Amino acid sequence: MNNNFRTYLIEKAGITPEEFAELDSYLSLKSVAKGDFVLQAGQKCRDTFFVEQGILRAYSIDSNGKEHIIQFASEDWFISDRSSLFFDKPSDFYIQAIEDSVLVVIPNEFFEKAAKISASFRKFNQRLLNTHILHMQKRIILLLGASAETRYLEFIKLYPDLQLRVSQWMISSYLGITPESLSRVRKELAERDREN
Repeated sequence: MNNNFRTYLIEKAGITPEEFAELDSYLSLKSVAKGDFVLQAGQKCRDTFFVEQGILRAYSIDSNGKEHIIQFASEDWFISDRSSLFFDKPSDFYIQAIEDSVLVVIPNEFFEKAAKISASFRKFNQRLLNTHILHMQKRIILLLGASAETRYLEFIKLYPDLQLRVSQWMISSYLGITPESLSRVRKELAERDREN
């Protein structure tokens, strides 16, 4: 499989081309049309997905039918439901393509084999998990007490390429604010930029 994921693992995880050749058979490519799901709430998550091309979102739906976006994943991002995957329980989340997307499907066996053959991959995977936890903790803190502007500025830092690719209502859902609040924040920031 000659793709971004191979390059990503060689550059970021220190996997050698020879080690990747040993792991390649565990991987598959999946094309997903805009609007299609790779995971639905109630299903058990069996794989992790690496985005070669496109954008996915993970979200939950509350008892009132309102969507709450938990994560976006664009090129070179991973997306999964780790708790479903690790604890073998039904997922609380939906994972859906926002654009036509191409994904690398990564089963658990890949991670197990990669950890056995590569010490640098073991360190990389640990760092990836810790970074995920860090982002989730920071996100909780922001949702509990930060202003709409602070949340939006943090969103831009984390997802610098998504502002023009994702609809305003999805961004506001991720931020936990109304679309009107998001419009106001954007307007105020634009006015401040013009003044400076």
